[in-house]
Amino acid sequence: MGMETPELFDTHAHFEGTPEETASAVARAREAGVAHIMAVGGSGPLNRGTEGFAFRAIGWDRDQAGKELPPLDYSGVAAVGEIGLDYHYSPGTRLSQMDLFARQLELARDKNLPVVIHTRDADSDTLGLLREIPSRGIIHCFTGTPAFARDLLDLGFYVSISGIVTFRAADNVRESALTVPDDRILIETDSPFLAPVPMRGNPNEPAFLVHTARFLAGLRKTRLEDFARITTANAFKILSSGQPQR
Repeated sequence: MGMETPELFDTHAHFEGTPEETASAVARAREAGVAHIMAVGGSGPLNRGTEGFAFRAIGWDRDQAGKELPPLDYSGVAAVGEIGLDYHYSPGTRLSQMDLFARQLELARDKNLPVVIHTRDADSDTLGLLREIPSRGIIHCFTGTPAFARDLLDLGFYVSISGIVTFRAADNVRESALTVPDDRILIETDSPFLAPVPMRGNPNEPAFLVHTARFLAGLRKTRLEDFARITTANAFKILSSGQPQR
């Protein structure tokens, strides 16, 4: 490709803007070396925002628990997501969150698709459902303990690290990131949220992935070129039903 570094793969980005805004964000990402992006849903608007991407994940996130939800067309998608549990903000909907999560794990298994999972302050229930309904996929924006990371790795999951790893107070994320082996680590922006240092305070976007990649390469004592190659290869491996965006 004539590039100094291999192409980066942002495995988790949300798009709710106009088509023109999305196209501009994709163009800036490519200019920064982010050649591949998985657009991720989770709500009606976010699911619609994935349209047109070669790598797409659609589904219903924890905030949709207890709602009347329309069926989705999963043809041509790379994964089901984001789905999962979050008791940090919504502990009162625990049972309905678990029900929605379980139903989508079953759906993904029926369709032979990987899942993209959000889990926060819900370690025990997340592990319990994943042991009950064997699945494959990505734990996105990992913020848990190294012990939780090892449990998820034992279940076969890939662990994706976001820009939170660059935050001053995120020692636990850095420790967990060092727990994940080369063949299971992924990187993401979770844009428009969680812009990494030195871009904090701005709406996040896929172009900023390079800052997280550079930080993690330094943390793991490897060259950026090697880390980019490893994480991009891992993304293609788990999202093998998709095709690279050109």
